[in-house]
Amino acid sequence: MDYLAATAEKKYLMFISQNYSYAILRPLQREILARGGEVKWFLHGKTVNRDFLDESEQTLDSVDAIHDWQPDVLFAPSNSIPTFIPGVKVGVFHGFDAGKLNSKGQNDHFKVRGCFDLYCTQGPNTTAPFQALANKHGFFQVKETGWPTLDPFFSEIENNPYKNPDDNRKTLLICSTFSKRLSLAPKLYEQIKAYSEQGKWRILVQFHPKMPSELVEQYKALQNENLTFVETDNVLPLLQAADVMLCDTSSILLMFILQRKPVVTFCNQAPGEHLIDITDVNKLTEAIDYAFTQPAELMAKIEHFCQQLHPYQDGLSSQRVLAASNELLLSNPALKPKPRNFIRNFKMRRKLNYWRW
Repeated sequence: MDYLAATAEKKYLMFISQNYSYAILRPLQREILARGGEVKWFLHGKTVNRDFLDESEQTLDSVDAIHDWQPDVLFAPSNSIPTFIPGVKVGVFHGFDAGKLNSKGQNDHFKVRGCFDLYCTQGPNTTAPFQALANKHGFFQVKETGWPTLDPFFSEIENNPYKNPDDNRKTLLICSTFSKRLSLAPKLYEQIKAYSEQGKWRILVQFHPKMPSELVEQYKALQNENLTFVETDNVLPLLQAADVMLCDTSSILLMFILQRKPVVTFCNQAPGEHLIDITDVNKLTEAIDYAFTQPAELMAKIEHFCQQLHPYQDGLSSQRVLAASNELLLSNPALKPKPRNFIRNFKMRRKLNYWRW
């Protein structure tokens, strides 16, 4: 059966709770609309900015409205979603596994919360752990599809606002996670300030949306002809514009490295051979200079890593996600019941102010 053709006249809900989710799901939206399906958005929580919606994008503003509309499939880039909302629930991830460990020493990327019917994984190093969990629990399926977010990534973005053809300097992109324990932003501030004054490189800075506002303001104050602070809901043009990234343990570094470009990390929690990881700030400049040379040995290690992380460079991951979701919807496999998750669902109902059963 042609599961892509089955998209026609079906309803798909985009369930988001962060601004970066717009860019994650829009390639998927384009595939659905091109095949005659219908798309609506549900913006959950106060951190999503409605101003990022395109004029043509329609929203549902309550759980009652979702029930009235009766979506066939629900896509979410979050770790958990309400199970009391109708539709086959598909997890598409909000980023790659960056190796972050919680306070118990566990990797939350592979924590199953009993919300999804299908996980669309990004590559072999994500598929294998989730397939093992699917075999253990039995209440969801796994399909390796690649990540829809990256579909536009594998073709040159026209009129990229972060490129400057009149500036011949190398471009350094600095990104950081918001966790105080892991973030390079407070630890490398003085060094980055010095770089902004030296003008050796063209510097772009972009932080996780949950970064403390006082740090954001500190870095905004550094802006000059050498350093630009960027706030955006779509990081793909930003990633394309840079030659090298400086990062910590943020998963955005994995998106960057898929371009086969070097990444320098500061105190990374999982420093593999594909990264240039340093723990001494005095070695930072040397590491960045080395990265700009793209040494052959490092580039070979990056290529090997990318084949495990996300081997797809055809820009068709959205099609694979859509086909896998339609297949699950139409085949209706005999999955085990999901865990009831009384506490989580109660908290979700309270947040959404929804008490119908």
